[in-house]
Amino acid sequence: MRTGLPWFIMAHFGHHLLTALPGPLLPAIRTAFGLNNFQATLVTTIYAFSSGAGNIPAGRLVDKIGPTVLLTIGTLGVAIGGMLTGLSNSYIMFMIFLAVMGFMTAGYHPASTPMILSAVEPEKRGRAVGLHLVGGNASFFIAPLIAGGVMWLWPSMGFRGPFIVLSIPTAIFGIIFFIYLTKRGGLTHVAAARKAAAEEKPPQPGYKRRLWAYLVQMVVGGGAGMSVQALMALFIVDKLGATDTSVTWIMSVSFLPAIIGGTVVGGWISDRIGSVKVIIVTGILSGLLIFWLRWSTAVNFWFFLLLFIMGVNQAIRMPVTEVFIMGQTPAKSRATIYGIYYFTMQYTGAIFAPIYGWLITEYPVACSFENLFFYSAIAVTIVSIVTSFFIWDAKN
Repeated sequence: MRTGLPWFIMAHFGHHLLTALPGPLLPAIRTAFGLNNFQATLVTTIYAFSSGAGNIPAGRLVDKIGPTVLLTIGTLGVAIGGMLTGLSNSYIMFMIFLAVMGFMTAGYHPASTPMILSAVEPEKRGRAVGLHLVGGNASFFIAPLIAGGVMWLWPSMGFRGPFIVLSIPTAIFGIIFFIYLTKRGGLTHVAAARKAAAEEKPPQPGYKRRLWAYLVQMVVGGGAGMSVQALMALFIVDKLGATDTSVTWIMSVSFLPAIIGGTVVGGWISDRIGSVKVIIVTGILSGLLIFWLRWSTAVNFWFFLLLFIMGVNQAIRMPVTEVFIMGQTPAKSRATIYGIYYFTMQYTGAIFAPIYGWLITEYPVACSFENLFFYSAIAVTIVSIVTSFFIWDAKN
């Protein structure tokens, strides 16, 4: 696994170069097509629906035919979808090609995560996932910075320029990863992961209850939290006074903790004290941080500090979540369960975001950004506390 993990980190970086763009570019997309806030949030909805909907069949296919084809689609296929998105010249074509790109993204995670976790010792799984997540989070930090630079240098293209430019390295990474997967080293990695999964013992009794409780946390609390993230760029532009270009690099700050070791630290903590404790603490903290967000009035030191702390919390939580699911899932259906997990993570945000966008458009006073953030903070905090009683007994 030590020789294979760098390839997955590279692929994860390439996979997310384009998927990191819709959120930070939302104000620029709104400007280009003359959209209101409700129409703008439909962009994130279409992307999240297509990405989420593809995860369940992708997970099933991984369990049936293996990971190679799905991993290739999740990298090279995303590059093709991203290029088409950048070349679109109307709102309808943009939405169609964005949905294609979103559907292609579904191939990567349900295939990669079980492979990585199955190929390492249980006591090292948190750190392995943490290292893998460095690649993806590096994209979420770097891609918005590149997007802002491209729009500054190529203003006539607006949001389209970043999609076109970043689809090129994504395609290159996809081709390199495909060559690895189909050569000796990659084939050995796939075989080793399958062998390790086949030899695993069944999960701890009560795993279905814990999985269902965690999915409820993702659907209700995660949906509210994801919708806040979807509205973040619009909030920074409309309420805090940023421009369509500057918001791209402002939002990248929240991903800085992950690329300087936050995900690795989260994985290490999980390996030391267990994943469930970390999930509970970070879940409750996610809600409390949204309370802080609603009081932000300017892009200043305190706002950047908030984004950084939110990034630390997210970086620690991400690897722990994947390790927790690994320990609560039978090996034969693991990719399918990961597909359902990634589906709920995307799908629920897709439902809440346009509702929030419509409320802000139709009732700008009663349902302002600040009030919606307040309601979301309450939902995330309460759901995290309640569901913690159903997963507390999980053992590593």
